[in-house]
Amino acid sequence: MSLIHVSQHPLVQHKLTVLRDVNTDHRKFRELLRELALLLCYEATEDLKLITRTVITPMGEAQGQEAQQTIGVVPILRAGLGLLDGVLQLLPSVQVWHIGLYRDEQTLKPVQYYNRLPAVPTVEICLVLDTMLATAGSAIATMDILKAWGVPQIKFLGVIAAPEGIEALSTAHPDVPIHIAAVDERLNEIGFIVPGLGDAGDRQFGT
Repeated sequence: MSLIHVSQHPLVQHKLTVLRDVNTDHRKFRELLRELALLLCYEATEDLKLITRTVITPMGEAQGQEAQQTIGVVPILRAGLGLLDGVLQLLPSVQVWHIGLYRDEQTLKPVQYYNRLPAVPTVEICLVLDTMLATAGSAIATMDILKAWGVPQIKFLGVIAAPEGIEALSTAHPDVPIHIAAVDERLNEIGFIVPGLGDAGDRQFGT
């Protein structure tokens, strides 16, 4: 479980509490997702490789450091889109690739309907974004696709996870760090996280 990172930052926990509230409307919900994504992305990128760089300040030379790894962001449609703006605010130059998956409500298995990845990988790290890690079917399928594409390093960034989802993803991809704001109690009989926050896609898009 050493690759499971649950943020303890006070701002993350505060914003998550407001996000869960049934009275939070979809406009505020989207705003909170953006802010949570920024904070979680900050924590998830603390191990980026750096190179030394000299810059000229108004007062002379300064030795600094510059991130050198190329990063791709892969929001799982549609709920993962809510995290994209916050990540882009922190990492404005990253590549964005979309993979469309939906969960079959009968089988709870992921069904792919969109994938426009190029023939060869163009990034060294991929951040996979999905608001909820419930059964983990969509996350596992996305990482299967990315590994087959040839991405060297993958990280998952989400808001709430169920223990079942963490176990499934960690079993399928034990090398993938999981960065989240909370681990909830369980999944219910229809694959929703309890207490969770409901359907993240519906809540952020007002549908």
